[in-house]
Amino acid sequence: MTNDAATRLAHAPADHPPVKAAKIGLLVANLGTPDGTDYWSMRRYLNEFLSDERVIDIARWKWQPLLQLIILTKRPFTSGANYKTIWNNEADESPLMTITKQQVTKLRAAVSARYGAEVVVDYCMRYGNPSTKSVVDRMVAQGCEKILFVPLYPQYAGPTSATANDEFFRALMKQKRQPAARIAPEYFDRPSYIEALATSVERAYAKLDTKPDVLVASYHGMPRRYLMEGDPYHCQCQKTSRLLRERLGWDKDAIDTTFQSVFGREVWLKPYTVEHVAELAKAGKKNIAVISPAFSADCIETLEEINGEICEAFEHAGGETFTYIPCLNDDDLHIDALMDLVQENLAGWIE
Repeated sequence: MTNDAATRLAHAPADHPPVKAAKIGLLVANLGTPDGTDYWSMRRYLNEFLSDERVIDIARWKWQPLLQLIILTKRPFTSGANYKTIWNNEADESPLMTITKQQVTKLRAAVSARYGAEVVVDYCMRYGNPSTKSVVDRMVAQGCEKILFVPLYPQYAGPTSATANDEFFRALMKQKRQPAARIAPEYFDRPSYIEALATSVERAYAKLDTKPDVLVASYHGMPRRYLMEGDPYHCQCQKTSRLLRERLGWDKDAIDTTFQSVFGREVWLKPYTVEHVAELAKAGKKNIAVISPAFSADCIETLEEINGEICEAFEHAGGETFTYIPCLNDDDLHIDALMDLVQENLAGWIE
């Protein structure tokens, strides 16, 4: 039986459908992206995102009228304008899509070198395209009888990792013949990931004429209530910063942990990045660097929010030098860290 072609089993009756050679799927998942910056593309994307009860856990009867009648009539315009400032016009896609494709290209090459053609590598988005279901359907059609699902979130959180897993499980529910499935865990404290983060900081600092007074590790925020309800995200963010600082050999006050992208009136995890950088400037910390360890790829929250709103808050408060250190993206050390995770979680399925 060949690896690529569907083959009729020798002992099967003549009318039996062809059977694909058994393969293993490696499916990496990121948050998602609108298909375009126009109103309707943005509305479709925001509607899917903001209708997710993992993201907004307000009762639907309260939230949906507000979302459909007010928020989605205005926000697609402002969000679309923000996306336009970072859009990859050449490829006509968001930077998150471009970077995810680059990551998968390198990961596919590394997987092929390690395992050959037996492992199929693909990617999906929790919101937007390619949808999780469409890619799971494709993998099953290719003969994947086992799938390792890898959410591209270093730290676990209900509104990120868990909802990606939910969508993967929903896709499996639609399969006549469900593949065996594994979920790769968060990787925030893996030495290979911390090494990649630390190296990115060292490279960035080596290019600067003035060393920053402090490094701000800005993580995506969430309501503080989630922490009290058992979500480990806050603790994992704090540990990521500590491990990064220890690897760099810095003093305890050299890295500040903050949270960005606050939404609504509820109290979120603090300190808020946009307020903290202004406080740093007022306190005499005129030169800072910002890194985003919770994002596996640069996106609207890093390229537009950090380099826009957060940078402006720092400068308006008297700050002088603001340096943004890009996400790990498709850096080779990041791919090595992901391969480290993949190999561990494929153990027992393939050697």
